[in-house]
Amino acid sequence: MKRIAVYCGSGSPADERYAALARDVGRNLAERGIGVVYGGGRLGLMGAVAGGALEAGGEVIGVIPQALADAEVANNECTSLTVVQTMHERKQAFTDLSDGFLTLPGGVGTMDELWEAVSWAQLGYHSKPVGLLNAFSFYDHLLAFAQHMTDVGFVRPVHAAILLAEQDLDVLLARMTAYVPHTPIIQMKAHQL
Repeated sequence: MKRIAVYCGSGSPADERYAALARDVGRNLAERGIGVVYGGGRLGLMGAVAGGALEAGGEVIGVIPQALADAEVANNECTSLTVVQTMHERKQAFTDLSDGFLTLPGGVGTMDELWEAVSWAQLGYHSKPVGLLNAFSFYDHLLAFAQHMTDVGFVRPVHAAILLAEQDLDVLLARMTAYVPHTPIIQMKAHQL
């Protein structure tokens, strides 16, 4: 993987472990020669990821909607900063520019990005790995719910393994690198659906 889209919060939790994690992830990716594609902001975990990668000499590509750039939250220190008009354009750019997706702790926007990446993989709009770093067990309940969706039958067993979740970044990146795409819905026959 040459570039990974990193999804994470724009907020700064009081628990400083989250910002430290984000900075470490950015640094780690840069040290591996993996470029960071992210939301282009300078605040919260997003800014920490970018800062860690830039400090380690890595490539950081920011993609930010005009409205957020106008609100003066754009990170002008990125290697490259693209301003788009809509959130949809932003997420499409993440998909076009990256070889995979890595989700760190975050809020509603992070969930939107994560589930779109999973949904698009399930449908067949991309075949890239979707990783979830479950640091500090932040996503335990989300992972339990994802399993519940499979158990009930809303997620097909063949698609249950799209979301790769680990608590350790090294293990997660290894799984993402070894990811073998599943059969997407657009290639399935009616009796398989």
